Amino acid sequence: MKRKFDILVIGSGLGGLVSALILAKEGLKVCVLEKNNQYGGNLQTFSRDKLIFDTGVHYLGGLSKGQNLHQYFSYLEIIDDLELKKMDEDGYDKITFGDDETEYPHAQGYENFVEQLSKYFPEERENLEDYCEEIQRVCSQFPRYNLVGKDNYNEEILHLNTKRFIESLTSDKKLQSVLLGSNFLYAGDSENVPFYVHALTVNSYIQSAYKCVKGGSQISKLLIKKLREYGAEVYKRTEVSEFSFNENQKLTSVKTKNGDEYWADKFISNIEIRSTVKLIGEERLKKSFLNRVLSWEPVPSCFSVYLVLKPQTIPNFNYNIYHFSSEEMVWKAYCYNKNTWPETYMLSSTQSKQYPEFAESLTAISYMNFDEVKEWEETFNTVADEYKRGELYEEFKAEKSEKMIDALEKKIPNLRESIKAVYTSSPLSYRDYIGSFEGNMYGYLKSSENPLKTMVSPRTKIDNLFLTGQSVNMHGILGCTIGAFNTCSEILGKEVIDDRLIQMINKNTGEKK
Repeated sequence: MKRKFDILVIGSGLGGLVSALILAKEGLKVCVLEKNNQYGGNLQTFSRDKLIFDTGVHYLGGLSKGQNLHQYFSYLEIIDDLELKKMDEDGYDKITFGDDETEYPHAQGYENFVEQLSKYFPEERENLEDYCEEIQRVCSQFPRYNLVGKDNYNEEILHLNTKRFIESLTSDKKLQSVLLGSNFLYAGDSENVPFYVHALTVNSYIQSAYKCVKGGSQISKLLIKKLREYGAEVYKRTEVSEFSFNENQKLTSVKTKNGDEYWADKFISNIEIRSTVKLIGEERLKKSFLNRVLSWEPVPSCFSVYLVLKPQTIPNFNYNIYHFSSEEMVWKAYCYNKNTWPETYMLSSTQSKQYPEFAESLTAISYMNFDEVKEWEETFNTVADEYKRGELYEEFKAEKSEKMIDALEKKIPNLRESIKAVYTSSPLSYRDYIGSFEGNMYGYLKSSENPLKTMVSPRTKIDNLFLTGQSVNMHGILGCTIGAFNTCSEILGKEVIDDRLIQMINKNTGEKK
């Protein structure tokens, strides 16, 4: 049987699923192929001790009515079925340093954001207002950030540097560190990263911050359900291993590891860009493009420790903690010292269903370079393809989790006595499950010196092959969603996408009236 589609999407990360659903809603015959046992890329969750843990999505922003992610999810018809819990309005993130017991809050709503931080920095109220104003100005300059609007980037905004902007805003070193305290969300390089990355990342959460009650995988499950409703075919454990081209260098079909072949008119790759390059074949690409992509530096990976807690032992907290060993660490948190690791971590808790005042689990994440796990890089281990990495690897993970628990005990005394079980994931886990190069968290490092270097058009030199996902665009839930709409604009035309979104906005506005 010849499997022939209008659109074939390779990889079921958020960018791939959103692209597939936009096109399926247009009546196109769509198929999605996923190599793993679970759909969703960074949206994947796993279960231990009957509890759900997130691998990537710990909270979402911009999901209150009228905000951009809410509108995108409304267009995708999944917003009403998401189970969400709003985080602490006066501090969804709290930034802490060393032995300083003060928790500096990032609050929801711009006025409230200024209000809450002004309590700790009363002299800086005006500077805080300027910071909020600039974030909103920068975000408004981005195509599709407000769903419909301008079509191109403002070059001046791309070159604005985070460090230079924050230092020009305030000379208060502590406030600088507090404002940059959640930079783990873009892998911590606040010295070189363009300010737009910082702005696009934090703006969503300042607008509104939510947790997915049953983990981030509910987003991918809802998207898959919708795809099937629109007649799309979705297959897991189906790894694409080869691209087939005709004599005009047009992509005609893909072959999978298990020997099947799928034909399509157009293809969207939602897998890591280096893996896409391999499948295309270097000889089919321009040397300049190839050299540019291969010179990109991945953002760091991370090591996560998942703690299952004994019932009614640790109070639940409805915010994330970003902790740094010192204020200076904020600037260079990813350049850590192995001997003093972890010098920074993000900590979040999951509320117990049975005892709501208490946490049932904690997740702590810190930076880790791929070099630390390089001796096991030839091994591969997933649920679909199990492989034991050996005793040394288990010892390595146990030693790291002990260090993490030591660090956490400074924040939560007697934590060890409350732990029922410990689980971990390393850069190898992220590489194997998500397919990111060297297990990187958010694609590739962006630089304000050369912002266009890591920007890639969704349209490739192969006439009918398109790209989407965090390795070619902005990362994060909103970044990948916007990226998918941009990819589909290349396929359907910007006017078509604009028209659909305007209709949806008008419909929602009418309903509100």
